Amino acid sequence: MIVNSTLSYFILGAYIHVGTVRYLYFTLTALLYVVIVFVNLLLIVVICMNRSLHEPMYMFLCSLFVNELYGSSGLFPFLLTQILSDIHTVPASFCYLQVFCVYTYGNVEFTNLAVMSYDRYLAICCPLQYHTRMTFNKVVIFIASIWLYSFVKFLITLSLNIRLPLCGNIINSLYCHNYLIVKLACSDIEVNNIYGIFGVILTILVPLLPILFSYMKIFHVCFSGSKQTRQKAVSTCTPHLASLLNFSFGCCFEILQSRFDASAVPSELRIILSLYFLIIQPLLNPVMYGLQMSKIRKACIQLFCSKMLTDCGDNL
Repeated sequence: MIVNSTLSYFILGAYIHVGTVRYLYFTLTALLYVVIVFVNLLLIVVICMNRSLHEPMYMFLCSLFVNELYGSSGLFPFLLTQILSDIHTVPASFCYLQVFCVYTYGNVEFTNLAVMSYDRYLAICCPLQYHTRMTFNKVVIFIASIWLYSFVKFLITLSLNIRLPLCGNIINSLYCHNYLIVKLACSDIEVNNIYGIFGVILTILVPLLPILFSYMKIFHVCFSGSKQTRQKAVSTCTPHLASLLNFSFGCCFEILQSRFDASAVPSELRIILSLYFLIIQPLLNPVMYGLQMSKIRKACIQLFCSKMLTDCGDNL
């Protein structure tokens, strides 16, 4: 087998020939991407323009919605191009860029949700100290740290992977996948595996500890507190828990599918589940938070009403 240390492209082997049906898939995927961009941009604009939403919880939400745009933009334009293409090749540089976008998206998402759980803990369990312990400057530091930590952490992973000489260029996936590229290596990947395990521990344990701590405290207060406290906890924590569980499910399947043999799972189901956390999460979060959180819902209604009144005034 010839070792190719200067690989110029990868071949994505999970695509199947569907004939003219691909135009239907392209239209549906494009519509889904437009909806994701619209709803996330809408809530970002609403939060930024409405001063009553310049609170820690909504600033963390804004960071979350920006990440949904970032992650979906790392997948959808690429996916749309591949759906219409007859040859599913990807330049190596673009493939590594997509790997960086997808994995940093996942890390930012999970870490952002962890910080949001800590914010909910302070709001529900320490309401009197909330505004002194969660100031505007601390929120900015939290958000900047989330993104910087995620980017630096995966830059190290990517730098270790790029140096590997590869014996093949076929990736059995719909998009570029980090571990599937590493599996193509001909040289010793012990360093990559050690750092990979360390990276997984960091990615999971660092966010998981504040999540578990926060919800243990919140549940304790809910069971021992008043009915009003329980209602407040349910109204603010329900979308967060749903988002966290949904994202965890999608990530778990993608990790298991890449690490273990999933040939027993029907190919159509594998394709859907491999894209689950990159498609459902960016759509679910803005819809769920927009409908569940009354202040965001009211701000959206006010924005549309003022727009309609302005248009009516212009017509008159």
